[in-house]
Amino acid sequence: MDSGTHLVFGLGLGGLALTDPAIASHPYGPVAVLIGTIIGSQAPDADTLLRFKSNADYIRNHRGLSHSFPALIGWTALITLVLSLIFRGVPWLHLGAWVLLAVVVHVATDLFNSYGTQALRPISSKWVAWNIIHIFDPAIFLAHVAAILLWMSGWAAPTAIFPTLYGLLVLYYGWRTLVHRRLSARLPAKDPEHREGDVYTLLPTLSLNRWNVVKKTADGHYGVGEWENGKLVWLERTRCDRHPAVEASKSNKDVQAFLNVTPFPCGHVKAQPWGYEVRWIDIRYRHRRQYPFVAVALMDSSYVPFQSYVGWLSDDRLEKRLRMNTY
Repeated sequence: MDSGTHLVFGLGLGGLALTDPAIASHPYGPVAVLIGTIIGSQAPDADTLLRFKSNADYIRNHRGLSHSFPALIGWTALITLVLSLIFRGVPWLHLGAWVLLAVVVHVATDLFNSYGTQALRPISSKWVAWNIIHIFDPAIFLAHVAAILLWMSGWAAPTAIFPTLYGLLVLYYGWRTLVHRRLSARLPAKDPEHREGDVYTLLPTLSLNRWNVVKKTADGHYGVGEWENGKLVWLERTRCDRHPAVEASKSNKDVQAFLNVTPFPCGHVKAQPWGYEVRWIDIRYRHRRQYPFVAVALMDSSYVPFQSYVGWLSDDRLEKRLRMNTY
């Protein structure tokens, strides 16, 4: 999820912790737990600091080790230890349990969107993405904001507000999961161009009634469309290039970082006076007829890369960046 949603989850879990008598009865318990759940709800995204090193390092590692099984324990132990030293006397087992819950909720909610995480590390480095909830879900965010405002205003007790909130959210996640499974099963029958070997992926959007659809054909090409109100409409068909420059670009560190995180890569080659421009796009993220998550490798006529980029840019900004680096 986005940082704002993780923040309101941290605040909400801090309110939910007041149902724990050991926390609620201690003079500093509520404050300690609220700080712990807020930090715990943000801690796995500390790998964002890798942006200062390079985009490639950030993209290669974001939602990787920091979201893994060992990290769940590590973040919890570190946050609990620091808070226990500051707020002496607060039952550390109860404090740690709520911090652990905040960290687990962060990772679990990230599993539901399209980017996913490497939550199974070190058992497996596979990316797990369930494609059920958009990275920013207005219903989840606004439900938290409403609950927090009720708490702050004193109109209702947190012991009533937050159990109700999270009970409803469990139902919401369950409902979205069932809808996703039902619609995914219907996609092949709704596609008049369906052929044996085609694989469909349903991706969430901001709208509850609209889903993005990616179809990977048996020959490795893609169709991009939308499912809305029971209708499937194809918006674009993308043919990936098979060219020596595409294969050569895979040795570039920026391209490798890109290929490490996307299950839907597609490479395109453009011949230039100085050699070749290879642009990799992530089919998942079509926005306003563009694919803003890209990796680009510029190489000479011998397929030796001399410039590269990976990250999120619009086509116009990307073209400006490439012109600055080639002329």
